Amino acid sequence: MLSRKRKRIRLIFLGLTLLVASALLVGYAMKDGIEFFKTPSELIDDPPPFGKRFRLGGVVSPGSIEVSTDGSVSFEVADQSASIQVIFFGILPDLFEENQGVITTGILTKENLFSADEVLAKHDENYMPKELVDSLKERGVYVKPLKD
Repeated sequence: MLSRKRKRIRLIFLGLTLLVASALLVGYAMKDGIEFFKTPSELIDDPPPFGKRFRLGGVVSPGSIEVSTDGSVSFEVADQSASIQVIFFGILPDLFEENQGVITTGILTKENLFSADEVLAKHDENYMPKELVDSLKERGVYVKPLKD
């Protein structure tokens, strides 16, 4: 028969073992989702396998947005040193425009074209929906945010 002290030590050891095993399982499950997005220069330096889904983030290059008759939109996502051509079939977010930050989700094709199935537009801390701006202007309390 085990003493109370030995039972308590075994119980603590078992609890710690389960805690470590749980943490390892969670870490293993999240290993692909920890990186939020790759920039174009990171993508060129270390391309993922073809057909693997990932996120691409950067700024929409000025003059690169082209809308086709088939409903597709193509544009370039750039960072300081590189750019990647993106093609997207779908409805773009309202905030999508040139020189605006975007995060796209999709796959890299063999032609080094990023085929996106989701496009998210990023905005700064000064963004307010148009409806809110209109409402504030009607009440006469709207103050335009200062730009740096």
